[in-house]
Amino acid sequence: MDPSDLALDPDELRRLEECAREPIRTPGMIQAHGTLLAVDADSGEIVVVSEDAADWLDLRVDEVGIPELADAARTGVPLDPIRIPWRGEPADVIVHQNGELNIVEIEPLPTGAEYARVPVVAAIQRLSNADSIEELREIVVTELRRITGFDRVMMYEFQEDEHGIVLAEDRALELESYLGLHFPASDIPAQARALYLSKLGRAITSTEAPARPLLSNRLDTATLDLSGAELRAVSPYHLQYMRNMGQASTFSLSLIEKGRLTGMITCAHGTERRIPVLLRRSLEVLAGQLAVQSAAMREIDRLRHSVEVRERRGALLAPLFASDDITAALFQGRETILDLIPADGVVARIGPSWRVAGEVPPLAPLGGIVDRLDGTPIITDSLARDRPDLAELMPGVAGLLAIPLAENEGALLFFRGEVTRNITWLGDPGSGNRPEGTSPRASFALWQQLVRERSEPWGDVAEEAVELAHDLDHALSRRAESRLAELAMRDALTGLHNRRYLVERLATRGPVGPDGKALLFVDLDDFKSVNDQHGHETGDAVILEVARRLRANSRDRDDVVRLGGDEFVVLMDGVAGTDVHAIAERLVEAVAAPIVVGTAVLQITASCGLVVAEPGTPRVGLLEAADAAMYRAKRAGRNRIAS
Repeated sequence: MDPSDLALDPDELRRLEECAREPIRTPGMIQAHGTLLAVDADSGEIVVVSEDAADWLDLRVDEVGIPELADAARTGVPLDPIRIPWRGEPADVIVHQNGELNIVEIEPLPTGAEYARVPVVAAIQRLSNADSIEELREIVVTELRRITGFDRVMMYEFQEDEHGIVLAEDRALELESYLGLHFPASDIPAQARALYLSKLGRAITSTEAPARPLLSNRLDTATLDLSGAELRAVSPYHLQYMRNMGQASTFSLSLIEKGRLTGMITCAHGTERRIPVLLRRSLEVLAGQLAVQSAAMREIDRLRHSVEVRERRGALLAPLFASDDITAALFQGRETILDLIPADGVVARIGPSWRVAGEVPPLAPLGGIVDRLDGTPIITDSLARDRPDLAELMPGVAGLLAIPLAENEGALLFFRGEVTRNITWLGDPGSGNRPEGTSPRASFALWQQLVRERSEPWGDVAEEAVELAHDLDHALSRRAESRLAELAMRDALTGLHNRRYLVERLATRGPVGPDGKALLFVDLDDFKSVNDQHGHETGDAVILEVARRLRANSRDRDDVVRLGGDEFVVLMDGVAGTDVHAIAERLVEAVAAPIVVGTAVLQITASCGLVVAEPGTPRVGLLEAADAAMYRAKRAGRNRIAS
C-alpha cells in the first residue's frame, strides 16, 4: 500500500481515532516490577499506592520506616535516583511532582546491572567525531545494543504523513532485518507521540506480567495522570503488538528536533530485560546528543544547498536583464532551468509567449490550467490521485509543479513521469492482517506493494521552484522597468541617447577627469528645406543616415546624442593626446557625403562647434559653450568647425 494512500485509508483513520480514546496517561495501573506511592505534598500522607504496598495507604510517609524514601517524598524535587534498601535488595527511588501530589516510584535494581557510565561517555565521544547523519545513526544503534544487551536496536524516522521508516539497526544474527521497512502511523498514534515529547525514555519490561492496580481511599486512581511516571502501565493494544513481534521487553528513546518528534530509537528483547534508571537517563542524554548533531548537520547541509541554489538561480536569471530572448536565458545556456529544477519537462508561459523544454504534455489544455491557478501553486507527485481532473488532460504526467507568476501573466509548469517502486512494509498494514479493525497486525512478515501513478517526490525542489518563479517574476519586472528607463534616455527615431541623457551626464558626474573631455555640437545646415521640398519621411531618412555616419566616424567609447530635430552632440571622454579637431573634421566630411533617399540624391552639410575641457574643470556650461561655437561656425559660412 502506498504510504500516502494508507494515511487516508478509512480503516487506518479509524484505528487512529480508536487509539486516541485510549486512556494511556491515566491507566490506573503500573508495571509489575515496581512500586508507586502518591504523597500529599502538604500533609505527607500517602493517598495512592500500588497494590503491593496496600498496607501503607493512609500512613504518613515518615511512618514507613525508610528515612531516605520519606525525605524524597516530602520534597517532591525530581531526583534520579535515590538508592534505598528495599525488601532486602537495593532499589532506586524516582520522584516527580504532579499537582498537589508527589509521585514516588521504587524500582528494584536489576540483578547484576549498574550504571554504565564509561560506555555511554565513550559512545557520546564517538558521536562527536561523526561526519554524516548516516554515520551518527550507525554509531548509535551499535553502541546502544552493546551497552544495553538488547537483541535488536533500531532507529526510525517519521515521514510527513506520520508513517515511519527504519533507517538504522543493529541486531542479533538470527533475527530478520527490519532495515528500510515502513510501518503505519497507527503503530505509534498521536497521543503516544505527545507522551514521547514530554517523557524522553520509556521502558516496558514485560508483555506477560499482570499490571499492578493503584489503590486510594480519596480519589479515583483512573484519573491520576502518570505521564511522567517510569512505571506507567502499558496499553493492552501495544502489549499485543509487542507479543506479535516476538518482543518481551523494550526501551525506547525520543528523537526531538525543534520541539517536534522526528523519530525514535527502540531497543527490543525476546525475553524480559530491565536496565537501571541511571543508565536510562544517560541514554536519554545520548539520544539528545544524536538529535542535536543530526539537526546541526541537516541545517548545515540546508544552508550550503540554499547558497548553492541561490547562486545557480542568480546565474540563470542574470542574462534576462541584458537579453530580449527569454528562451535563450532560461533554456539554452550552459545550465538551464531543468538543471535547477530537475524534471522531465517544463513549460514557461510568460505573457502570451510559451517556451518548452523536455517531455511535456499537449500544450492546448495548459492555458486553461494556468488561468485556473489563481495565485496558488499545484504541487503533487500523484496527479491522478490529487487532481484527476488535470490528469485527464496530461497523459503520461504523474508529478506536476505548477507555479504562477504573480507580477507577470503566466506560470512555470514542471512535469515528471511515473516512477514505479516497491514499498516494503513491516507486515501488511491493511485490515486483512488484523483480527479486528483496531487490532495490531497479526503478522510482521515483510509485505511489498508496487506503487504506481507516482513520480519521484518533489521534496525541497517544490520550494526551490516557488523561489525561482518569484525571482523570475522580479527579474522580468525589473527588466521591464529598466527598459522603460532606458527608453526615456533614448531618441525614438535614431535609437541614440537623447537630451535627457546628456544633461544628466553633464550635471551629475563631477569635474572633468584627468584625461580631459570634449564636446562636439553638430547642427545640419538648412535642414528645414529638406522637409519642405521632400517631405518629413525623407527628412527622417536623412536624420537616420546622419546618425549612422556620426556613430561610424566617432570612437567606440564616445556617446553620440541626438538633442532633437537636426541637432547632434558627440560627447568624448579621455581626449588627452587626441586630435579632437581631426575627429570633428571627419564627422563634418562624413555628413557632407551625398545621401540617397529613394530617387533623391541629397547634399547635406553640417556646422560643428568644438569645446575641449581641461582636467578638473566643471562640466556645467560645456553644452552651452559648444552651442555658441557651432553658431560661430554657421556665421563663418557653414560646413565648417569653430571652437
